[in-house]
Amino acid sequence: MSGEGSPPRSDADGRNDGLPGPAPSDRPHPESRRTTDGIRIDPVVEAEHDRRRAVVSALVEHEPGVLARVSGLVSRRQFNIESLTVGPTTVAGHARITMVVEETDPGVDQLKKQLRKLPVVISAGEISGETVSRELVLVKVRGDEPERVHAITEMYDGETIAADPQTITVELTGDESRVDAAIDAYRQFGIVEIARTGQTALARGDVPTTPGEAPAPGCETARREASDQASRGTASGEGQSEGNGPAEAGGDSPRTATTERRDRTEKQGQPPAE
Repeated sequence: MSGEGSPPRSDADGRNDGLPGPAPSDRPHPESRRTTDGIRIDPVVEAEHDRRRAVVSALVEHEPGVLARVSGLVSRRQFNIESLTVGPTTVAGHARITMVVEETDPGVDQLKKQLRKLPVVISAGEISGETVSRELVLVKVRGDEPERVHAITEMYDGETIAADPQTITVELTGDESRVDAAIDAYRQFGIVEIARTGQTALARGDVPTTPGEAPAPGCETARREASDQASRGTASGEGQSEGNGPAEAGGDSPRTATTERRDRTEKQGQPPAE
């Protein structure tokens, strides 16, 4: 039964779900806008900002489905990803995901916040300061001028990995600008195919690439941290009263980001993610 108080019917495309006024995507106010999947768009992120290239590193649990969860987050939130690489780290059960994004400062911050919310993500942060970055590319060119192709390959410290009368395939590594320059040099021969791995990076020096990342067991940094931890534990034990008892000579072992995250999860009454 319909009457004067009945809500208006929806438009033909159903965008306003029968409610008065324009659909959310048509409203002028950013705080009311959503993506096609219904995800609310942050007005700060949507506002006018200059985009920049940023490298974000995430330390994750090395288990099936992790990459699908991360890529699903990127897709839903509509982040502009240039490349994504993933591989194991020196710690068993951990993997590193390196993403190169072309985003505004608020967009980069939002990506880091959303990554940290995923249960499989141990820590995430932007790689800033001094970094070492490399990318690998395979380039297949026409084989009409093998001598000139070989000369270009040597100039960029590359390697010929396959050759036949029709095509020549070379392998090159370097930072993004060097790889781009090499590809431009090969265009004169006729590029048949290109395969690029995307950029991967590590922080220079004695600095963790991902915030809170524990050093590899047995390395000098890990031994130094364990020694410092033991010294602090011994000093703390010497200052305790006899009723409390002295601390163990070895002190507590360094806690990893995974251990701390598991402890926080157990305190909240949730089973820890394995």
